[in-house]
Amino acid sequence: MNSSLKLRTVSGIVFVLVMLGCLLFSPYLYAILIIYMMVGMMHEFYAMTMGGLFKVPRILAIASGIILFALLFCFFSYDMPAKLISLSMIPVTATMVSLLFDKDRKDHLKDFSHVFTGIVYIAAPLSLSTFIALRDGSFSCILLICFFVIIWCSDIGAYTVGMTLGQKEDRRKLCPDISPKKTWIGFWGGLAFSIIAAIVLKFTGLLDIHILHCVALAVVMHVAGVLGDLFESAWKRACGVKDSGKAIPGHGGLLDRFDSTLMAVPVGTIYLALFNLL
Repeated sequence: MNSSLKLRTVSGIVFVLVMLGCLLFSPYLYAILIIYMMVGMMHEFYAMTMGGLFKVPRILAIASGIILFALLFCFFSYDMPAKLISLSMIPVTATMVSLLFDKDRKDHLKDFSHVFTGIVYIAAPLSLSTFIALRDGSFSCILLICFFVIIWCSDIGAYTVGMTLGQKEDRRKLCPDISPKKTWIGFWGGLAFSIIAAIVLKFTGLLDIHILHCVALAVVMHVAGVLGDLFESAWKRACGVKDSGKAIPGHGGLLDRFDSTLMAVPVGTIYLALFNLL
């Protein structure tokens, strides 16, 4: 095993273990993990899209995400009145007002839109994880862990099958202008892996829904995950960067590792909610 692959493997295992520890043992560790991921990904997104522009609005936007998550956490954990969630609009409004006093406004006004893209793209989906982890007022991240397992297996399947069978010249590319290495055969490989993962989770008792819903959940989360991956790749290509950051040695940034999650988890949550399975 070469040194780069060894570093990638070790850092990946360590990060997964830390995640599992935070998701399994304490609602406060879960909150710390989500806030860390939110701050890290929003910082990477802003650095990638805006460089050093709009520093104060960026800080306020990140604060908006943290406050939204904190209010939802308190709503589910401590029976906080639902109307208080509206307080999350205060930092959002402050973010808009801060534009009027920012020196970058004159020459870079169009770039300011990226500030709110970060809130919608990253902060909102991560904050919505509280609907899974704290539903019914009790803390349990088993379902959220199942979501992560399905997403990770989808990624592993797409990479393994795509690199093994999909790199021939005659293989159809999934979206060549955004991600030239992704192929349709990799897409189907990822779909198969995600369905197998969901079925295994069902028979181990971790995913406690009907097996047909397990399969359907895997399908919609896989599709959403691929779209999330392509969405981030489109931003990186537009910004001319290979990785969003260096938070995880050998893997790149947090946004590189959780781009699929930002679409797949909300879509999975919506699916379960529509069929009254939450």
